[in-house]
Order: sequence, then structure tokens, then C-alpha cells
Amino acid sequence: MVKSLPSPQPLFKEGVKAPVQETLLTPRFYTTDFDAVALMDISAHEKELGAIVDELKADYNRHHFVRDEEFKQVWDSIEGEKREAFIDFLERSCTSEFSGFLLFKELSRKLKKRNPMLADAFNCMARDEARHAGFLNKAMADFNLSLDLGHLTKSRAYTFFPPEWIIYTVYLSEKIGYWRYIIMFRHLELYPENQFYPLFRYFESWCQDENRHGDFFKALLRSQPSLFNNWKARLWVRFFLLTVFVTHTLTVFERVNFYQSLGIDAREYNNRVIEETNKTSARAFPVILNTQHPEFFRRLEECSDSNLRLAEIDKSDRPKIVKLLQKVPSFLSIMGHMVRLYTIKPIDAEATRAAVH
Repeated sequence: MVKSLPSPQPLFKEGVKAPVQETLLTPRFYTTDFDAVALMDISAHEKELGAIVDELKADYNRHHFVRDEEFKQVWDSIEGEKREAFIDFLERSCTSEFSGFLLFKELSRKLKKRNPMLADAFNCMARDEARHAGFLNKAMADFNLSLDLGHLTKSRAYTFFPPEWIIYTVYLSEKIGYWRYIIMFRHLELYPENQFYPLFRYFESWCQDENRHGDFFKALLRSQPSLFNNWKARLWVRFFLLTVFVTHTLTVFERVNFYQSLGIDAREYNNRVIEETNKTSARAFPVILNTQHPEFFRRLEECSDSNLRLAEIDKSDRPKIVKLLQKVPSFLSIMGHMVRLYTIKPIDAEATRAAVH
């Protein structure tokens, strides 16, 4: 089953969109143990990390995020479900980029005197994320809406992740972001008639920021043997790969209308993004998931079907207790499929690393 859910657009105040209700699928804001990050021994990969920091400092995209003449028009021709789906994409992307900015900026501030190299890297990445969030928020303004990012900073709950979880999740977030943007960009190169708004033209250079950020976190991960050379690391890596891929699947299938408006098949797009991200992860992780297993994508889509049923229950006017009871089978179904996916034998990335390009 592949269908899209409507995205209502409530206003927080005139011209400012109310933030979407926080769920497991909305972008989260993170904090971590800054002292533990400052004390990381990065000497094993200091040369590689230094080279990446130099590349980040070069700031190749410093002149990229400039709105050209094509933006200066009225966008009322984008309407209905297409408009709602696009605004939803802009909002979630903006929130995600802003979340990265807040985390990286705080890491840079806390590490400035204790680990200058890491502080410089996080400062550069915060700069990039701020540009991305600002550019997306300006795009929302073309549709007479925007996000109050200052309000988000103060009002959103912050989730604590230990440094090792931050490294795993941010690495995956940056790399899956790269593949999401570049696949979309390449598709619209082939079918420019589907490029209904100029933002998409910026994705090729944009996604290189994501790629560089991911490369930094890969080098940081490989500088910490405890994150890849033991059985615990292998279990955690499988868990984070699976949760990122499940979340991506649920999000894509909730918003089929957006992908259809670009002429993109949501299922094919989701599968390719996951496969490419999984292969790329073999450069950093000790194991990756077996996406070629015959049950892999089928079970991901079963999770999506259950998620759509949960959303339909939420929209009903039944009492809360009735809704809760009705949700139980869908929750159990998602958990069951995730357990089965987790138990699929993974691929040993250490053994295949040289073959990944």
C-alpha cells in the first residue's frame, strides 16, 4: 500500500507556520556529553580529520546559496495537495538542518579550548547547516509562511544521545541526506519539466555539504576503535541502520504526493536511497544490512502500512482509550517486522570494504 497523508498547515501567528506535532518521525533536537567528546583521542586519524577540516574551511559553497531571479515570482500556481506536500517537505527539511546547526554550534562552543580541531570542524558544519535552514525558510516565505526558528530553539524537547550514538546517527543522517538530494537532482536533470520550483537546482552542490559532513563523522568514528571493532558496535550499527531505514520508509510513503509531483516513484526512490546509503556505510561501519534479502523491503513496507493505519486512527473522532486499543496491533506489527529485519544476517563490511566504491 502506498498513499499519502494530508498535511494541514496551521498558523502559529500571521505568516509563521505552527511547528508540526512532534512524533517519532519528526526531526529531533539532540544534546550529548560534551566533556566526553572533548576527551576523545583522535590521534589515530588526526591527519585524515585535519584534511577534512581544511576542506570544510575552504567553504566551497560560500557563494552557492544566493537566490536568483527565478525565485522572484508569485508561486500561486503551485496549489492544492502539491502545495501542501511541498511545504511539508520544506518544513521538515528546514527543521532537520536547524537541528544539526544547534548541535554542531554547541559542540564547537564547548570544545573550542579543549579540542580545537574538532571545534573548528563543528563550527564549519554549523555554518553549512545554518545556510541550508535559512535557504529553506526563505523558500517557505515564497508560500507566505516561515518557521520561527528562535521559538523552535526554546520550545522543542532535546533528546540526549551519548557521543557514540551521535556519531552513528549523524553519519547516517548526512549520508542518507546526500543520497536523497543527489538522486532527486539527477532525476530532475533527466526530467526538467517536473522541476516546478528553483530550489531543486541547488541540490547538487548542496548535497556535497552533506557528503563532507558524513566523511568527517566517518573519520571520527574510525578514530575510535570501540565504535567498530567489537561485538557491541556491530549490534549497535545494525540497530541504527535499521531505525534510519525504517524511518525513511515511513516518511517517504507518508508523502507520496510530493514525490509524484516530481515524477518520482516513491517505492523506487526509497529503495535506491536505502541501498546506496547502506553500501556507502560499509566505508565506516563494521557491518551493513543485507538489503538484497527477499524479505528486506517487503517488511519495511509492512511497517509503512501499519504506520498509515496509525495515522488514520489518529484522525478519527473516537475516544482516546479506543484509539489506543486500536493502535496496539499496528504497533506490535511494526515491532515484529523490525525484530525480523534485525535478525537477518548482516554483511561483514570489514571483509568487503576494499570492494566498495
